[in-house]
This record gives sequence, structure tokens and C-alpha cells, in this order.
Amino acid sequence: MNETMMAWSNAAYGPASGQRGERMPVPETGPGEVLLRIRATALNAGDVRLMLGDPLLVRPIFGLTRPKQPVRGLDVAGTVVAVGDGVTDAAPGDEVVVELSGGGGLAEYAVAPAGRLALRPASVDPISAACVPIAGGTAWQALDAAGITPGGAAAPGRRVLVIGASGGVGTFAVQLAAIRGAEVWATCGERNSALVEELGAVRVLDHRTSPVSDLPAEHFDAVIDVVGGMPLRPLQRLVRDGGAVVLVSGDGGHVLGPIPRMLKALVLSIGSRRRIRSLAAAPKPEIVRELLALIEAGALRPVIEREYPFAEASAALSHVAAGHTVGKVVVTALSDGP
Repeated sequence: MNETMMAWSNAAYGPASGQRGERMPVPETGPGEVLLRIRATALNAGDVRLMLGDPLLVRPIFGLTRPKQPVRGLDVAGTVVAVGDGVTDAAPGDEVVVELSGGGGLAEYAVAPAGRLALRPASVDPISAACVPIAGGTAWQALDAAGITPGGAAAPGRRVLVIGASGGVGTFAVQLAAIRGAEVWATCGERNSALVEELGAVRVLDHRTSPVSDLPAEHFDAVIDVVGGMPLRPLQRLVRDGGAVVLVSGDGGHVLGPIPRMLKALVLSIGSRRRIRSLAAAPKPEIVRELLALIEAGALRPVIEREYPFAEASAALSHVAAGHTVGKVVVTALSDGP
């Protein structure tokens, strides 16, 4: 293996146009880590936020004046090529899926915490598998937070509204809610309504012509708000007593991000039987394994709008940063060699 690799990086916070392809040292594994040869990297809104250093609230964690990790890309499918000290449950040659710590996926190689790895089933291709950790995991955890749980008696007959159903999280949320037996309503732009219906929504609303605020009060058992930006009281009125609104979006101001909205959600939930929950999704390999099993069984499919070759990774980031992505955008590996 070479001592250097190709990667897309930017030592400063800024737009995708500042990303540059360059050679840099192959990262070294620390205790409890594995070295992966990247096969596919799926991009997320979180990659854009880290690229911009927005909101400022995240910078004490990820770098005050410049990113600690200059390479973007959180969700990857890859092949284990080396393991660090103390790693006993992974070996070279394993095909895995993982959410990286802070990024690093837009490169030939990356290090990952061994505890986050999920084995990729042979029948699930790397491009599809890379889409799963953040978007699929967030959708899964949002439905759990709303009480729409898998295999439980609570989900059948319940009605769920997914706001922003055509993006990465939304396309997973619609499918998973339907798999769990819920009646799924959804909002998206008119051009994506047929897709969202195909994914399992029984009714799809164009948010431009059919505002969510016009829907009947107490009509849903759960509302999953993926896009953000809506006042919270109108969302709260949509759910029945005992129901929940789950806020997935990290939207907000440039300094504090979603914190003011989260605090308002907490205040509105005090003494109410219609709770507003702010989701802080966490990497959970056990959920990734469940999602991969559903894909392997043909019950779930990642929606992929576009695949970019490695040489166009900067353009892929620009596309995601522009918003309105349908499903997922994936950057394929520079090569699939050993």
C-alpha cells in the first residue's frame, strides 16, 4: 500500500469551491481503529455544515478557526485493510459500512472506530450501503422517538406525517414508517410526489400549495419534521394527545444553530400530552445492521439521485450544499484496487 493517497480537502472553512484534490499521507490507525479503503462515500447535510463551520456553536468541537479534519465525508462503505491495537472483531478483507468520526470519506483511505462497523452483506452494493448510516439511522431513531417502533403493537393503524419526504432522511422515514405498519402522509415538491407515493405514502402534499398548517388538528399520531423552518405550535396541533412531533432538522441561526428552536420545543412540551422532541441522532451500528438486512431482503431501498466519480467530489458537495437533493448523493471510489 502506498504511503500517500488522494483526498479532497480544505484547510479552511468555506464553500465547496474551496475543496482541492491533493496527495496526503495515509492516516494511521490508533487503538480500537481500523484502516479502510473507501469504496463509496454518501454525502449528508452534516458534511456541508462541517465544511462551512456552521453554526459557530460546533466549532469548539470540530475546530475553532479551521477544521480539525480537512476531509469531508461521514458515511462510507469500505474494505478493512489494517486494524489497530485492541481490535478483535474486525479483520483485513471485511466489507463494512460506517459513520466516520468527523469525516475523512472523500479520500482513498480513512480510519474508523472499530466499534461503529457494520458488516456489509454481499448482496448489498457499496453505493447503496454507504447511504445508510446517517440518513437511515436518523429516520429509524426519529420514528422510535415518535413511538412508531418496529414489531410493536403500537404502530399498526397509526398515522404519521413526514415533512420533507424526498430528501435522504425523508425517503428512509417514509419507507420505514410504512414497514412498521403506519399510514404515511408526506410533504414534498410536486416533481417528487410520485416517488414518495412509490415509497409507501398514501397521501402526498405539495408544501407550496397545501400548507401543513391547513391540515386538520389532532390528525396524526406522529409528525417527523425533516426540513425545519416551520413554527412549532402549528406542528404541535397536528398530533393527538399522546402523540409526538420529532424535530430532525438542525436548521437555525448562524451562531446557535437549532438551540433556540430546541429550547422552545422543550417549553411547549411542558405539561402537554403532545410532546415536541428534538432528535440528536447518534451512530448506532446495530441499527445500521437492521437497515442493511432490510435492504438485503428487498423491503427497503436507498433512493440515489446521482453518483459522482471521485474526480468530481467537489461538485458533489456543491450539489448537496445547494439543497433540494432527492434522496442521496454518492461519490464513488477513486479505484477498487487492493
